[in-house]
Amino acid sequence: MTAQVSPQSDETGPARSKIDSTLRAILRDVLGLSEERAAELTPDSGLFGHLPELDSQAVADLLTEMEDRFDIIIEDDEVDGDHLETYGGLLALAEAKTVTS
Repeated sequence: MTAQVSPQSDETGPARSKIDSTLRAILRDVLGLSEERAAELTPDSGLFGHLPELDSQAVADLLTEMEDRFDIIIEDDEVDGDHLETYGGLLALAEAKTVTS
């Protein structure tokens, strides 16, 4: 019998929790999402094409804000549609960049 993990549970400890909370704050600030909407995001929550606030200009603003707050550099060729399709994809990008930077 395997343990069920809820979508918002912390699977990798404090580092993931901090990245997750920072990313939710970025989405609130850049897209103007309410605290409640940001908190409801799960790894499968759709972003680009699902959130009307996330248009092409907002994508650029979002990535710039991620670079600033996480102190990382995101090259254009590192971002693909999968990263922007769901919250989980964006979180995976943030986690990968903060681990390697």
